[in-house]
Amino acid sequence: MFDQKLQKQRSNNISWDEFFMGIAKLAAMRSKDPNTQVGACIVGSDNRILSIGYNGTPNGIEDDNFPWDREGDPLQTKYLYVCHGEMNAILNYRGSRKELENAKIYVDLFPCNECAKLIIQSGIKEVIYLCDKYADTDGVKASKAMFDQVGIKYHMLKIEEDHDLILTFNKNI
Repeated sequence: MFDQKLQKQRSNNISWDEFFMGIAKLAAMRSKDPNTQVGACIVGSDNRILSIGYNGTPNGIEDDNFPWDREGDPLQTKYLYVCHGEMNAILNYRGSRKELENAKIYVDLFPCNECAKLIIQSGIKEVIYLCDKYADTDGVKASKAMFDQVGIKYHMLKIEEDHDLILTFNKNI
């Protein structure tokens, strides 16, 4: 049946982890936050995307009507108004809770303590992240303590080399 020489498959394709992190990075590009864009991609145990989210204001709130500053009077900064990417991915999910159990979440930035609580409550069992720049903060220390307590695995995505994600929208494929 296969007596003809078969063409070899591409060898430079990306891994599942790189693919799902790429989806999270693409989702992050929807964020209007001028400083930090975070995307999240929740994936079932069968490598099926269950949900996606990014950081932004709650539904129905006009982004231009609220501040994006990082410092100053708390009511004039973004922190009291913005939903994180992990929160939005969990809230955007429309399937049964059973499918979220044992799922993985891919995120740009290690989850804060508030998102860690949502991840735990949702049943997600693994967190894969790109950056842990706030590792020394109390919020991230609390996240890790909670994850450790309930057995949620977490690890930084190991990438052999940096990849540029370039999308070209071309009608002539």
